[in-house]
Amino acid sequence: MTTVTNARHDPVAAPAPSPRTTAIALILVLGSIMTTLDMTIVNVAINRLSQDFAAPLATVQWVTTGYSLALGAMIPATAWATGRFGARRLYLVAIALFTAGSLLAGAAWNIEALIFFRVLQGFGGGMIMPVGMTILIRSAAPDRLGRVMSTLGLAILVGPLTGPVLGGWLVDDVSWRWMFFINLPIGVAVIALAARFFPRDTPQAAKRLDVPGLLLLSPGLATLLYGVTVGGERHGFDSPGVLVPIVAGALLIVAFVARALTARDPLIDLSLFRDRTFAAAAGTLVLFASGYFGTMILAPLYYQVVRGESATMAGLLGIPAALASGTAMQVAGRLIDKVGPGRIVLAGITIGSTGFIVFTTQLAADTPYWVLMLAMAAVGAGGGSTVMPTMTAAARNLSHAQAPAGSSTVNLINTMMGAVGTAVASVLLTGALADRVPGSDGAVAGAAGKSREALAPALADAFQHTYAVAAVVLVLALVPAFLLPRRPAPAKKS
Repeated sequence: MTTVTNARHDPVAAPAPSPRTTAIALILVLGSIMTTLDMTIVNVAINRLSQDFAAPLATVQWVTTGYSLALGAMIPATAWATGRFGARRLYLVAIALFTAGSLLAGAAWNIEALIFFRVLQGFGGGMIMPVGMTILIRSAAPDRLGRVMSTLGLAILVGPLTGPVLGGWLVDDVSWRWMFFINLPIGVAVIALAARFFPRDTPQAAKRLDVPGLLLLSPGLATLLYGVTVGGERHGFDSPGVLVPIVAGALLIVAFVARALTARDPLIDLSLFRDRTFAAAAGTLVLFASGYFGTMILAPLYYQVVRGESATMAGLLGIPAALASGTAMQVAGRLIDKVGPGRIVLAGITIGSTGFIVFTTQLAADTPYWVLMLAMAAVGAGGGSTVMPTMTAAARNLSHAQAPAGSSTVNLINTMMGAVGTAVASVLLTGALADRVPGSDGAVAGAAGKSREALAPALADAFQHTYAVAAVVLVLALVPAFLLPRRPAPAKKS
């Protein structure tokens, strides 16, 4: 059986960590803040976009899902592009493309244009995290990777903490367009700093890009999600317009796996999954990310549609969860180098699942906010103790040469399962609203436009139904997490 070679014994292992590692990590944080801000700001604006464009949730959610799909479409090719063009150069291009996409999204004139420009934005965003992780993995020693990765995780604190509040204020008092325009000064600053501080790397004789694999995987995922979403809109999965894309997408994905197992230079190196730690981390991310990230659009909608709150207040009510997530991530990142990822991730999933179960069972039209905020704080703490430690566990045994493929793969899983979770959550909520609120046809704007007080119990029940599915998925993530190593990485020998 082939295993992932540890960088400590790899003859082409990365050189000793650069003294600029901390500065590099902080610049990467600033770049990642753009993407996390963007996602959390848009989540708060879904209800307003649905109203302004007179579009149902199943359509508006493509502002989020289309972006995530574009992220996923770019991630598989990132490992090849890193070798072909160099990590530093590719990172600068990614930031520039994301910034340009933000400008165009802010200027969108209808929902179709907004979705299109969000996809363009996602093409740049899809490269930011995996290329950044590659740069970081190459600069940090394995026994210090957890601490450095926790620094990168600051972006996941700042984005969810400030994004909903900032987005709510922009939506309520300025314009939703500034959700995207705000990325422009950040993007310019990141480009200037990265060009100054990032080490120059020489492009290598890259492997040939697996174009057939790329043409199988990305359309396969997009087609499959499209079929699921259309099925939610039509409240059924038995029509040809739903079955054809679902089956076609599934077949394309199966064909991609078959090619990846036989191709000389596959788009995704499936041999990485022969390593138990990498495979366990991937399985954990598949389940946890779909339930955790997939339901992030729900809480702001609940507060606005069921409780009648403004977008700003919906953002403020999300602060405890964001604070808990960021704090837990920093603590877990420092403990993982001493305790081992298995123990931390199991604890994180348990805490997050418990919070989800409490939130789901207590969710109603008049539940005290403090109850919901405490439950979501537990969910946030669980997420902060799970996602980044799981990705660290997957990456710490990778060699210098395997870093691009490994970081691209785990980021692809995390991103795509978040997109799958978002699509499924919107489908479930759309169907639940249609069943419980006659005449709404599953549209959030239509549900909110009726007598909210009279419909609030039925609306809350629709959200509770959707959250219950996510809670089950999070609990299932405990199964692969049990296979993660319980011991820390050994110190790198000098």
